[in-house]
Amino acid sequence: MGYPLAIALRYLRSKKGAFISLTSLLGVVGITLGSALLVTVISVTGGFKAQFRDKVLGVNAHVLVLKYSIDFREYRDVMKKAEELPGVIGVSPFIINPMMVTHEDRTATGVLLKGVDPDRMPKVLDLPKHVIEGSLDGLRRPGAQPAPPPEKNSGKPSITVKDFQDGIAPEKDAPKKSFLDVVKDEIDEDARKKAAGLPVGPVPSASAAPEVPPAKNAEKNLLPVGDVTPQGGFASELPTDDLLPESLDPDPCKGANGPGDLPGMIVGRTLAAQLRVKLGDCVQVTSPTVGMSFGASGMRPPIAKPFRVIGVFDAGFDQYDSKLVYTDLFEAEAFYEQGDSVTGVEMKVADIDRAKETAEALEKKLGSNGLYRTLDWMDLNRGLFTALLIQQILLSFVMTIISVLAAFTIFATLVMVVLEKRKEVALLKAIGASDGAIFRIFLYQGGLMGIVGSSLGLTLGYGCCKAISAYRFPLDPHVYFISSLPVQVAPQSFILTGSVALLVS
Repeated sequence: MGYPLAIALRYLRSKKGAFISLTSLLGVVGITLGSALLVTVISVTGGFKAQFRDKVLGVNAHVLVLKYSIDFREYRDVMKKAEELPGVIGVSPFIINPMMVTHEDRTATGVLLKGVDPDRMPKVLDLPKHVIEGSLDGLRRPGAQPAPPPEKNSGKPSITVKDFQDGIAPEKDAPKKSFLDVVKDEIDEDARKKAAGLPVGPVPSASAAPEVPPAKNAEKNLLPVGDVTPQGGFASELPTDDLLPESLDPDPCKGANGPGDLPGMIVGRTLAAQLRVKLGDCVQVTSPTVGMSFGASGMRPPIAKPFRVIGVFDAGFDQYDSKLVYTDLFEAEAFYEQGDSVTGVEMKVADIDRAKETAEALEKKLGSNGLYRTLDWMDLNRGLFTALLIQQILLSFVMTIISVLAAFTIFATLVMVVLEKRKEVALLKAIGASDGAIFRIFLYQGGLMGIVGSSLGLTLGYGCCKAISAYRFPLDPHVYFISSLPVQVAPQSFILTGSVALLVS
């Protein structure tokens, strides 16, 4: 480097013998603050992204397989094909549906009841790590079996959409009629009856008894016989409580063989606080059906089942802690008349960055003309992670502009030094110094200021990240979904920030 470096070091010092001049100090301080601010913002935004990813993947799988159909009874065959793919760690079926959960006089609506296989689920989800009270023991009752196949409708079979397309055949070997022909025949039949003076509409049953006019003295027979004075006289009061004997109104929370016979359930920390439940308490889960609904066997009422709380989990994500409960897969099947059918199959892969490739490979392997759909964790949460990525890019861009503005202090310092050292530059040119050597003098000066400023800035930024991580600044979980300010100290963030600072300098 020769004399240009020595002259650059000399220009950095003050004329009065100080270690560094004021203009050089201002340039170093600007780069220091800009670098520290940039690396802190990148670490915090990266922490948000990593925190959300960990929380989401803590209670969700990496890859899901869904079916474009009401029933999904061949899920075991799909699981076998998924297990054959390289990089797949675990495969498990699941059922998820919105329910209403009640405990005493408290009710939570819109709660997602997720039925899982207790044996397979720990290989796919990180739920056991998030259980803070109780355990998963007892999630499946001894001798539990899948739901039986749905019962078929008795009597005349119902008309389906396929019948409308192919034509309706009321009797065997009878010519098929379209739906419009059936309606036209009904209208013509009613017109013929009306013209003949016959009643239009359903014919009354032959066994129906004819109406008998009331007897003349029927009112006298309605009068009570004997003494009608209540016990205790007419001034007596009815009991205020309306208690029925155990034989008529059994307590569902006692179970057939005691409270321990109830199926187990894992609830979130926020939901447990909302319902005021603790381990061993009984909660009632009701399917969200208003009035009557159509099932596989016709009309059916809403289904309510009691469960026993055996564990409380804390995923650190309020959206899950307040709206998600876990139970056995077989118990969740009982809420619907689909038999041994599931919502989908979920998988965990060794490398989450290759989850998309695994999902595409499984979809090709299943084939079935688009009957199945595979989704990776990014597809399931694309809106959330896209928003976090855009936020990180924009904040980093703004902080980079601030760092560039801070680097302009170095530019201004070098301009002032060049103007101040015109005589020295003329002298160096007179004794034979080349333009390149003189250029390197000021280049070294700016580079040294950038190296010192970026080094101090990265050190200060690292200290800020450690302080944020240690102090854990509290956040409102209802707004930010997490309870504290996250930070992720990544080496690549520091390398990128230092390189930008040096390049600008």
